[in-house]
Amino acid sequence: MLFAITPPRRSTPAERLPAIAQATIDRLSHLDLDGLVLYDIDDESSRNPVERPFPFSPTVDPSEYRTAHLQSWRTPVIVYRAVGKYQREDMRTWIAEQNPAHTLTVMVGAASSGATPAVSLADAQAMRAEFNPDLLLGGVAIPERHSRRENEHLRLIAKQEAGCRFFVTQVVYDLNAAKNLVSDYRYECESRGLDPLPIVFTFSVCGSMKTLEFLRWLGVDVPRWIENDLRHATNSLAASLEQAATTAVELIDYCRRLGVPFGLNVESVSIRREEIEASVELAAQLAVHLRT
Repeated sequence: MLFAITPPRRSTPAERLPAIAQATIDRLSHLDLDGLVLYDIDDESSRNPVERPFPFSPTVDPSEYRTAHLQSWRTPVIVYRAVGKYQREDMRTWIAEQNPAHTLTVMVGAASSGATPAVSLADAQAMRAEFNPDLLLGGVAIPERHSRRENEHLRLIAKQEAGCRFFVTQVVYDLNAAKNLVSDYRYECESRGLDPLPIVFTFSVCGSMKTLEFLRWLGVDVPRWIENDLRHATNSLAASLEQAATTAVELIDYCRRLGVPFGLNVESVSIRREEIEASVELAAQLAVHLRT
């Protein structure tokens, strides 16, 4: 059971960062969490030319934020790395310095296939294998991409062969897409004599149509029936929380039935206090279900 946060904007006054970090620790300390996820945000305008619903703003480096302000956090931390943002020497140094007992990482490639960054995903994976092979490496899984191309399970196996030991999805709203990916991955692994790796499914709440628009900009497929429910609900945030919990429970049951190891991750894609608090409530509910 994980909870994901995005570090504060880089424009945040430095003297405010300790208080923001402490507020996060206080908000999450009562949850039965196995780990914290720190996202590394990159400008994805090259992936989606449509105007971003919420303007992009660079954030504090997640690793620096963790070191400086989250030292008291009690569980391991999964630090994302958008590898295309970094120079080769910086990436190599960061990998070598990580303590595998306390840190895991998910490496994310360039937002667009047309980009030519200084460090590719394959480069970063090779650096991890050479300079810190004990650093547990994760990869991104995108169920929606599987719906379009029907090859995401093969991408997961390629990442598995490149050293990944777990996967984290983007936010799941399309249950069928997620189940199709799990099923195809499970049986492809069986055909190759491989053990399936844990897939951590990410969930979030949606309390406004603006948040829904942003989710779609990020590439999340929100089925029309869910949009209709949220649009016409008396309390769209409560309806979204219930829908996310129901989806997570069904995925838990499905993965258990297929024998695919799994985890859950909760995030808030909005900075609105009520959506953040609803995400914390979702995590609390899912943690209880996960342990039973």
